Amino acid sequence: MRIAIQGVLGSFHEIATRQYFDNTEISDIIQCNTFNDLFDSLEFKNADVGIVAIENTVAGSIIPNYALLKNSGLKIMGEMYLRIEQNLVALKSENIEDIKEIHSHPMAIQQCHDFLNPLRRKGVKLIDSEDTALSAKRIADNNLKGIAAISSDLAATQYGLKILDKSIETNKRNYTRFLVVSNDIIYKHHTQNKHINKSSINFKLPNEEGSLSRVLSVLAFYKINLTKIQSLPVVGKEWEYMFYADLVFTNYNKYRLSLDAIKPLTIDLSIIGEYEKAKRPFENKITKEKEVQTV
Repeated sequence: MRIAIQGVLGSFHEIATRQYFDNTEISDIIQCNTFNDLFDSLEFKNADVGIVAIENTVAGSIIPNYALLKNSGLKIMGEMYLRIEQNLVALKSENIEDIKEIHSHPMAIQQCHDFLNPLRRKGVKLIDSEDTALSAKRIADNNLKGIAAISSDLAATQYGLKILDKSIETNKRNYTRFLVVSNDIIYKHHTQNKHINKSSINFKLPNEEGSLSRVLSVLAFYKINLTKIQSLPVVGKEWEYMFYADLVFTNYNKYRLSLDAIKPLTIDLSIIGEYEKAKRPFENKITKEKEVQTV
């Protein structure tokens, strides 16, 4: 499959792609400058699947991507969680004392504030860029001395840079959730043999007192676990909101009954995708620790 990512090779989107898919499933990685470009590549059939960051445990939801997903008509066929480890990288001839500027995406800079604050007080400038891996690539392509980037270790390897300091993110429990999106044909093929226990839906609500609480009460009655709810304004309709929700369930039939039950309470209810819930990295770690204790 041709898989579209946001960013260049070495980005966290590429890492997520290679962790989710087996290498034999990947025929090409389509590098997109922006998320708009990513969705365009799927719309114009330049790519078959897209990997899209949707939320981060430090920075929160990536709000514009919810609207892009809704407007694209694509389906969520899977998800994955990636531990985000940021590194300070530069040319191999450089040491940290040589650095005058540090370039990276604003979110990456925000995630590393404890490490960066002492450097900033010494006069090092922090420069926002559109992508972590692209910042690393520019240093290598232009042989930029005195400039470092914050990026993944894959980007350092990809562009022949040196890691000046490793794992510089402030919060070590820094995870990003990625969605795997595709057209309806690939979605059906990919999910047909999966254990479906999660879904993403969206809906609007009438502007009435208690409208959201009624929906939540019905989901609770059917024992549906609401793991995420995100509101977004409806463009052109003041004070009206579209809601995006992630639902986790153990009984698929009960889940479908719950959708039938909330449909009369909502407006334009639609299913964005039904897929297998991904294990979070810290859940995997806890499971391994329990296995060791058992042994």
